[in-house]
Amino acid sequence: MQLTMGEALLRARQQLKKGINSGSPALDAEVLLASVTGMDRAGIYRDWERNLPKELEALFFELVGRRCSGEPVAYLTGQKEFMGLNFSVNPSVLIPRPETELLVETALKILPPSAAVIDVGTGSGAIAVSLAFYRTDLVVYATDCSPEALSVARLNAARLGVGERCYFYQGDLLEPLSASGLAGRVDLIAANLPYIARDEYPVLPVEVRNFEPALALDGGADGLACYRRLIPAAPPFLKQGGFLLLEIGCRQGQASLDLFEKPAWEVAVLKDLAGLDRLVVARYLGRA
Repeated sequence: MQLTMGEALLRARQQLKKGINSGSPALDAEVLLASVTGMDRAGIYRDWERNLPKELEALFFELVGRRCSGEPVAYLTGQKEFMGLNFSVNPSVLIPRPETELLVETALKILPPSAAVIDVGTGSGAIAVSLAFYRTDLVVYATDCSPEALSVARLNAARLGVGERCYFYQGDLLEPLSASGLAGRVDLIAANLPYIARDEYPVLPVEVRNFEPALALDGGADGLACYRRLIPAAPPFLKQGGFLLLEIGCRQGQASLDLFEKPAWEVAVLKDLAGLDRLVVARYLGRA
């Protein structure tokens, strides 16, 4: 028997309540059905009594089953909103998080006109593309060690109309930019690098641990391994007074501050909307 949109949605909610992640079964069902039908969520309720075509019903319940096993909704739909923009995502990139918007918002506040920016470990390009989108005077250079991630980032830059001001390089941290001519010319370096401590990795939620790329999560013994390498590599690129912004874990504030040599750096930690340590804002003062 063919199901109506409403019947399909109600059945999916019941299945999702029994799945691994039952935190938002109603919302998950709505988002998945909207993705399958090409409608917005309001449209589903407007067409509550409309029959759902059999092929769409089959696809919808396939996605519901995958969600019940813990697969993130963003990977199932292939998209995630960040900074009010719609980003393409797949399992080769970390799903953009709302807390990372603090980094972008801070960068937008402190960047001078016509600035040069580096985004290290760009992943989906969420940081680089958002900065270029909201500041049309910026040029952004983005790096990532994963060619698959860079393909996603380039796609997002093109889709959002900033491809001509975002340049992507494959390699480790800042190394791909060593011959770029950017020495001493960069106003801000942004980085949301892996910062999950290794002993915390096994207790991450299933949808993170089993589906998102470990390369983008595992930050070594204490979660700060990548930042220990990035911080000393940043000064040759930065102008005097340039900034280094680092997203960190909520218990890494003091340990992160300890990574910076004084008086070469002026450093503070900003808290996110939950009142937790989230962003290191470091200003480089070391060049005479």
